[in-house]
Amino acid sequence: MKIRLIFLLSLLSMFLQARPPDPVKLLERGELLYRLELGSWYGTDNFIANFPDLRDSIGGYLSYVNSENNVVTIFFSRTIPVQILVRFTFEGIPNMIPISVETDNRQATSLESDLIRIRMDAIRRIQNDAQGFFSVYENTSLNPIPLITRGERLVYILTATNESGYLFIGNDYLLTYDKANNFKKQKKIHNSLLQFSYEGSGNAEDKALTYHSHVLSEAIDVTDICTLLLYRNYLKWDQHYVISKKYVSIFDMKAGQLVIMKRKAWDKLQQKDREEEE
Repeated sequence: MKIRLIFLLSLLSMFLQARPPDPVKLLERGELLYRLELGSWYGTDNFIANFPDLRDSIGGYLSYVNSENNVVTIFFSRTIPVQILVRFTFEGIPNMIPISVETDNRQATSLESDLIRIRMDAIRRIQNDAQGFFSVYENTSLNPIPLITRGERLVYILTATNESGYLFIGNDYLLTYDKANNFKKQKKIHNSLLQFSYEGSGNAEDKALTYHSHVLSEAIDVTDICTLLLYRNYLKWDQHYVISKKYVSIFDMKAGQLVIMKRKAWDKLQQKDREEEE
């Protein structure tokens, strides 16, 4: 009986690993990260413009989705992290104008405290990285995005840059925490950092798209989706392809749609197109 149970568990594990990537779940998580990061962008702009006297008091900032499905961006104190300096609330997909600005309720909620704790832990790990796990490239910085949802406690770390005219994909990480906010594990999402011009590939036939290859994962990553959505209004290309050994992900940033197809089917289509051109 014990041997049969182990065999069944092995089969189940193989089945789960063989399941194709779910474009709905990937798009959902990528869009969530996009909303959070967009809230942080606009929250920072509003904070700098309206609260210049508090700039030296900032210990950090982060964004989360509240029970009304709005994005809340908080700026917390350097000396007492659970003390909130300002809360901005943005409706739906954030824009420049928040629907509320709160400065009276200074005590962090339970959710905010947990998010602050795992974000600060991620920053400490970056700063005290004796093993060289994290990479920091010239003119870039690592940006932690804490997320607590559906029983998960995660920190996504993206590479941010001040270099205009280019989009950067890669050099991103995922840190996982338990229910008590204790660190569990970390992994690299991409092996390297890729740079793309806002203009696209420069080739007339491929002007509407760009692509990159994946080694560590089989489909487009949620951090890819987040970054592409953040910069889509600046880009002169509409689609981005991610090519792996088993699958090809086709992400249309303008339409906000994701299609994932098997690499074999993709290769057949490409071969058919080449034959028709000949």
